[in-house]
Amino acid sequence: MERKMATGPGFTDKKNDTCCESESTVYVHNPHLDGMKKDNLYHFNLGTSTHDLPAMFGDVKFVCVGGSPSRMKSFIEYIAGELGLENAKSEYPNICAGSDRFAMYKIGPVLSVSHGMGIPSIAIMLHELIKLLHHAHCTDVTIIRIGTSGGLGLEPGTVVVTKQPVDATFLPWFKQIILGKTVVRSTDLDEGLAEELLQYSNELGQFNTVIGNTMCTLDFYEGQARLDGAFCSYTEKDKQEYLTKAYESGVRNIEMESSVFAAMCKLSGLKAAVVCVTLLDRQKGDQLNSEILQTYEQRPQILVSHLIKKRLQASGYYKS
Repeated sequence: MERKMATGPGFTDKKNDTCCESESTVYVHNPHLDGMKKDNLYHFNLGTSTHDLPAMFGDVKFVCVGGSPSRMKSFIEYIAGELGLENAKSEYPNICAGSDRFAMYKIGPVLSVSHGMGIPSIAIMLHELIKLLHHAHCTDVTIIRIGTSGGLGLEPGTVVVTKQPVDATFLPWFKQIILGKTVVRSTDLDEGLAEELLQYSNELGQFNTVIGNTMCTLDFYEGQARLDGAFCSYTEKDKQEYLTKAYESGVRNIEMESSVFAAMCKLSGLKAAVVCVTLLDRQKGDQLNSEILQTYEQRPQILVSHLIKKRLQASGYYKS
């Protein structure tokens, strides 16, 4: 039996009869946290009793997350250069160095965090990231997932800004089993932020960017209709029919994190977007190579950095 759960800023949790504070606050929905003397963010190797989280992270306004630790380090180096905030020694220490699960880097009001691969990994990271931002009393935070994906009907190298994450049946929800029951959560993202990113891509004029739905799957191989996995019980024709249905439903790219990312960000009041470059057209092939990755993977970084720079210029934080 499925049960719809209320989501988003300003809703009342009837069970706890509490109401969210404001749309600008990063908030949590867990009454048990109030009774805890300390909160260990285990996978970050951070905690409320061991670190001054407001001092370390209270100024954060932008969080960018992506699968690879090395990619998120390269992003913080790139945005530091764009904002003129490079370290004298060009060193950006991993704040989570005591943990081998995730990597975290910070420069000015920008936080860069790796999330690993797939829904379980990014969900664990987001639980602790949302609590970190909440404990640090951060406000007006924008969070963007930057990554790679397989495209549908697009030239490789096209950047897709997600309109709506959908599941492998093309429906706009994220389902999770909690206490043996299926909980269904919305995967709505911030439409204004998506349009703003598209506008800035047009302004840059360096690569093609589109807005479209993103299909979030539980697997890289069979879950994405690939023919090159260790197991495959369907034909090329079956694959093409499925991908055609996906395209006709509005899907323009495929990855493995966007649905839970959108659901959790909406619950916490974070304005969120997903920006992924396509490495191939899945209707024309399945396999990737490292040369393609290296050619295109910086495009989301370029676009998101441009947005951050524009936002900070408008706020008076940064001057070109």
